[in-house]
Order: sequence, then C-alpha cells, then structure tokens
Amino acid sequence: MSTTSVELKTVGKSGQISLGKGFAGKTLRLQRQEDGSILLTPVAVIPESQLWTLQEPHRSAIERGMAWAAENPRAETDLDELLGRHPEAKRSRGSSE
Repeated sequence: MSTTSVELKTVGKSGQISLGKGFAGKTLRLQRQEDGSILLTPVAVIPESQLWTLQEPHRSAIERGMAWAAENPRAETDLDELLGRHPEAKRSRGSSE
C-alpha cells in the first residue's frame, strides 16, 4: 500500500515555494492540470548526445554487455597471448639482444 503525504505550502511574493532539502538540486517537471492543480514529478535529464544509448539496437547491446560483465569476473589480459605472440619467442628475442 502506498502512503501519500499532504502538506500545505504558501507561495511567497516572488512566486516561489520551498519543497524542502529532499528536493534540493533535483530537476522537476511541472504539469499544470486543467482544473488548476499542479503536478511536480522528479525527472532525470539525458543529454541529446547520449540519447542513442536508449535506442535500439544500442540499448539491447548495452544491456547484454552489462549482463555479461555481471556474470564474468575481471581478469588481467595477457597481451602477448592476445596478439598471438608466444612466450618462447619473446624470451629468445630478449636473450639475443
């Protein structure tokens, strides 16, 4: 069951109200209803340059990557192995110098 809190606020001469410290720094959407009531909804704002992360196919790829990362522990990468180098070749090259 959801609990609803009701408070009375008085709008000051400057047209402002205080919502309390819990809302400090938050971005709110203000929606004016036809009946004169106002609905404030906390929102998160996404820069346009990052909107692509919410669109397919990128969104699914990001979700798959996050799921893979959660299931696979970090491990140090052996760069020689990744590049197809063999440790023996590395040793023999180092000993001839």
